[in-house]
Formats: sequence, structure tokens, C-alpha cells
Amino acid sequence: MQLRLLSTHSLTHLDEAGSPKMVDVSEKEITIRKATAIGTIYINDTAYSLVAEQASEPPKGQLNALEKVRAKAGGSGKNVLTIAQLAGILGTKYTAQLIPLCHTLPLSNVDVSLIPIENDLGKAIRCVATVKAEAKTGVEMEALTAVSVALLTVWDMLKAVAGQDMRIGDIKVVSKEGGKSNFVQKDVDRILP
Repeated sequence: MQLRLLSTHSLTHLDEAGSPKMVDVSEKEITIRKATAIGTIYINDTAYSLVAEQASEPPKGQLNALEKVRAKAGGSGKNVLTIAQLAGILGTKYTAQLIPLCHTLPLSNVDVSLIPIENDLGKAIRCVATVKAEAKTGVEMEALTAVSVALLTVWDMLKAVAGQDMRIGDIKVVSKEGGKSNFVQKDVDRILP
């Protein structure tokens, strides 16, 4: 079976012979690069209750069923989101080691947030990661890695109560600045918290 290219674009990480290569950015100018990525992990009601902010705490000495599950699970659901946030930040630092042809970049700022949400698809945790660097190439891969690692961490920490009910998806870059192909997804205000 022969592959046919449908456009004049080429894969920048392959040379003429089809062998892998790192893109040469030596001729590019250093600019402030910024990218934001998002992703979502859909979870069951029990897991959502463990991580979502509670409107009211039960009176001292009276544990309801949810509080008993929370105590058995090892504490506050807020800790799950904080640990996932740290994992996402750490993930950006290892992007070049995880993705073979990524450049190692001097990161200036990484902001990762995880927010419990409810939408038509169910209860979920939305992750938003914004990465900034002064570099010759973009930071989209770092933002995508932050989201992926943060959501995988949520999965790991909730698997005892959510198991097979979880699904990670909708991971994508929603904005990019500082290079030739800047963009902001047109419905980004609706997507971001």
C-alpha cells in the first residue's frame, strides 16, 4: 500500500529518508512563548464528591457516609487536586525526556489548575495548564504534558473509588503565542473556568 500526501506540508520531525530528526531552530529568534492546554477526566459520583468542595461540613462528631469514605480514602479530596497540580508542573520539566524529539526549554512559568465541573457528559475534573518560556520554539508540548500527567495522577489517586468509571479525554491546545502560528480557540472563554 502506497501512502499519498494530501498537502504540500511535510512532517518536520522526519528527514528526506523518513528517519527521525530534531527540528533545527538555530536560525529562529528567541521570543516569549506561551501555550495553554486543557483536558478532562470524567469520574463517578463518589469520586466527584471526594474531590469537589463541600458546601458545608457535618457537625463535629457526626460523620455521614461520605465523610466515612473520605476518611477511609486518606483525607481531603483537595489533596488529590494539589498533588495532581504538582505532578503536572513536574511533568512540564520532563517533556523533552518523555517526547524524544522535543527541545529542552528554559521554562519561565507553569500554571496548572484542576477544577471540579459538571456538564452534559457528567461529573469531571477539568485541567488547565499554561506554560511560558523565552525560547526559539513553542511550549505546546509542555502544556499538553502538564495536562496529561495531572489527569493521570488524578486517575491514579481515584482508581480505588472510581475504577473503570473514569475516562480521560478532550486534551488539546487552546491557545498559543510567540511564534508564527499564534491562535486562540474561538470558544475558549466557554471552555476555561
